[in-house]
Amino acid sequence: MPNIKSAKKRVITSQKSNAINTSKKSAVKTAIKKFNAAIEQGDAALAQTLLNEAYSVIDCAQKDGIYKKNTASRKKATLGKLLNKLQSEQK
Repeated sequence: MPNIKSAKKRVITSQKSNAINTSKKSAVKTAIKKFNAAIEQGDAALAQTLLNEAYSVIDCAQKDGIYKKNTASRKKATLGKLLNKLQSEQK
């Protein structure tokens, strides 16, 4: 534990930001899991709405600095490919 007052404040601040970042990462993972479940069921309409929600959550996480730009793009591209594959199979 730090002895200096400013270092003590910094520990508290970093714990708060760590909790926020963890919750936002968890929200991204949850959105992706919901989307993958819709893909497994083969429901393209539900998957499309969940894809939009997942994109939104990923973009917010990237804007807040939790994910780098390329990481967010990679996650979104992976989800988009899954939806395109499902839609092409249903035709």
